[in-house]
Amino acid sequence: MPLSIDAYTLSDQMERVKIVKEARQFHEIDGLAIEAKGLVKMFGKHRAVDGVDLAIRKGTVYGFLGPNGAGKTTTIRMLATLVKPDAGSARIFGHDLSEEGDAIRSRISMTGQYASIDEDLTGMENLVMMARLMGYGRKEAKMRAKELLGAFGLEEAAKRQVKNYSGGMRRRIDIAASIVVTPDLLFLDEPTTGLDPRSRNQVWDIIRALVGSGTTVLLTTQYLDEADQLADRIAVINHGKIIAEGTSGELKASVGRGTLNIQLIDAADQVRAAHILEQKLSVPVHFTAESTLLTAQLDDPRLVAEALGDLAQEGIATSDFSFGRPSLDEVFLTLTGHAAGEETQSEEGTS
Repeated sequence: MPLSIDAYTLSDQMERVKIVKEARQFHEIDGLAIEAKGLVKMFGKHRAVDGVDLAIRKGTVYGFLGPNGAGKTTTIRMLATLVKPDAGSARIFGHDLSEEGDAIRSRISMTGQYASIDEDLTGMENLVMMARLMGYGRKEAKMRAKELLGAFGLEEAAKRQVKNYSGGMRRRIDIAASIVVTPDLLFLDEPTTGLDPRSRNQVWDIIRALVGSGTTVLLTTQYLDEADQLADRIAVINHGKIIAEGTSGELKASVGRGTLNIQLIDAADQVRAAHILEQKLSVPVHFTAESTLLTAQLDDPRLVAEALGDLAQEGIATSDFSFGRPSLDEVFLTLTGHAAGEETQSEEGTS
């Protein structure tokens, strides 16, 4: 059962949360949840984070992409007050990262790559325990736990030990524990790693509902379709530096508006076909000796039909062609030189 926004807004607690958020937003007129400048973190001589700047608006999902070891997790740990920066500054909802840690921690929550709940307790026991730690009374803690179990589709598993949950159920109960008190800012560090497509979609629904209720989400992920689906803006980090930032569409446009693929019938036509296409399209055309596929990056899709016509006039037969915008995977590979799951020089025990 996907998380329903109604499951939150109908509760008295969420009404109080909304009133508090509206009051805070009235005073936070800059509209930024996170503003960071020049963040640096060293592990020995290695710069895990090397001058990161961020400006993340409230009530949005901000995607943080990079190869393993690029600096994603270390950046989040600094912003969540778990690790002190070696240089730079940041403000979370206007609070200074280096001087107002308590004020920041009162407004944030974090779910890491691995479940942080007690696997020997049941789902209900975990949520009640978390609520009690957050200051709820016994009765209120049980009510809040039941509310979250229902919203996350875990009612039937409420009395089962978490160690007997599926991977998707564990991620849902972990996120539920993170929002017993609904945070203004939620850090999600690769929340769907290892999940099957159905479980991933359930987590995506939860994230959308949280943002719909006013929570800001900073999401790290190696699944580029996840960033495409969820993120309002995306930063690409590599070797501790942000190398690109923008909407998904802006990032795709930055490496070319489209990719043309033409499949020839006869490999002997490769060189001549490439020459004709380069003359018409005014861009490089790529091919290999082992393949009959020609590819080119284009800014003007209107030239495609004319180029195919020129090939036909020269008696060069094609079996197939396609033209489309680059995927976020292609953007990522172009910008970083790595596929999303590849690893760079690793951070200190993080990714």
